[in-house]
Amino acid sequence: MLAVPLQALFGQLLIGLINGSFYALLSLGLAIIFGLLNVINFCHGALYMLGAFVAWGLLEKTGIGYWPALLIAPLVVGLFGVVIERTLLRRISGLDPLYGLLLTFGIALILQGVFSNWFGSSGMPYEMPSQLRGGQALGFMFLPNYRVWVIGVSLIICMGTWAITEGTRLGSWLRAATENASLVSAFGINVPRMITITYALGVGLAALAGVLAAPIYRVSPLMGADLIIVVFAVVVIGGMGSIIGSIVTGFTLGVLEGLTKVFYPEASNTVIFVVMAIVLLVRPAGLFGKQA
Repeated sequence: MLAVPLQALFGQLLIGLINGSFYALLSLGLAIIFGLLNVINFCHGALYMLGAFVAWGLLEKTGIGYWPALLIAPLVVGLFGVVIERTLLRRISGLDPLYGLLLTFGIALILQGVFSNWFGSSGMPYEMPSQLRGGQALGFMFLPNYRVWVIGVSLIICMGTWAITEGTRLGSWLRAATENASLVSAFGINVPRMITITYALGVGLAALAGVLAAPIYRVSPLMGADLIIVVFAVVVIGGMGSIIGSIVTGFTLGVLEGLTKVFYPEASNTVIFVVMAIVLLVRPAGLFGKQA
């Protein structure tokens, strides 16, 4: 039996939970957008990057630090999402989802190209708040405070979003509009406005993930390019449009990826895609998705 140092095992589990936190937050936003708009939002990774850059710009240009940026960056990117939805996505409403995928893929390439031209591809550091520096020595591992903060915030945001969607009147309207938008409109609910708010919420979650990621990873124009491929795999495994599926699958696959790095490092970059292939063969709609 392969002997694994306890410190290495728990260290990779922590990294897996960190990655899972970002997978869950990003796939949650994708699930919300797909559930109501039926749009495969391929620019989600670029908007995650944009959130990190907004936080970095606030710090560098105005001196606004991490804590205000947690609120400001999602609002700024959310407003940018409103512009995208009203000027571009609304024009392809009702068409095949492929059109939305191609449009948002083009938006992602434009954003990445513009920011790469302005800032280069090496990336810039972003300082974490002084209150979250350091960590706790547990004997078998060192537990950084900021990592615990990221995992905790991600869990709270994910479960709060799920609770709102499943247990409030707004959530019932969203679910009803997903099934029959015309019927919801007949009851006097402004569905186009609801769609705009939903898209802004989805991209705001991506921006929040970007701010949380900025002190851990360098703020780079390409920071979302590779991550979004994995996040799409998470969404497919959990079920397109399934909020609870995105949350559970995001954290689970993050931990699985971390464990794979311990026991079989060569497969750590592909294990999520192997799981996706198996799930699609057994249950094409995903683990929590609705079968056609």
